[in-house]
Amino acid sequence: MHKLIETDKIGDSSLKTFQKPLSAAEERMYLERLKMGEQEAKDILIERNMRLVAHMIKKYAFIDKDMDDLLSIGTIGLIKAVNTFNPEKGSRLATYAAKCIDNEILMMLRTEKKLSKEVSLYQKIGVDKEGNEVNLLDVIEVDEGEVSEGIELEEDIKDLYQAFTKHLKEKEKTVIRLRYGLFGEEEKTQREIANLLGISRSYVSRIEKSALEKMKVAMTTMK
Repeated sequence: MHKLIETDKIGDSSLKTFQKPLSAAEERMYLERLKMGEQEAKDILIERNMRLVAHMIKKYAFIDKDMDDLLSIGTIGLIKAVNTFNPEKGSRLATYAAKCIDNEILMMLRTEKKLSKEVSLYQKIGVDKEGNEVNLLDVIEVDEGEVSEGIELEEDIKDLYQAFTKHLKEKEKTVIRLRYGLFGEEEKTQREIANLLGISRSYVSRIEKSALEKMKVAMTTMK
């Protein structure tokens, strides 16, 4: 029986226990056995790299997606990595698998985005501490009960764009415009924005949070 390591926390409500990663020597051995067509070797390579999947999906904690769903998608990427990995290229399986896991999750996010083109103030951007869905208006509006009717909603939209125009720096405007598809832009993920601007995804996340907070404060003073 394989030795188990400590539990890793995935999300706020579920704990998963993953097996200890393989050593370099063990990995080479199981890869050789896989090359000879041994199914058990393939299963072990997958099972012993599940900790990597759990680590990778933590980067996507900001999106409105159940962590167990992301774990499943990431596992598909891991399986593809095990099936296509070429040890003769000199890298470890984990290095190659990390790219495959990332690609699988990003492909899923792009597919979901294509299926839902509508971008609005009511677009979901995450969940709060109680697990309730949060949209852009929830973030920037103090009393969501005041934005339920047409005239009031138009005023809130007007205030939103005023807060955007007057209170954000240029880089903040760029990130918010691209992130939420404002002014006719196509909605993009934080990673896509990071690649576009030549900065890290974590930096994009910080800019987004800071900009939304500025807009929220600005919106409050307009009431």
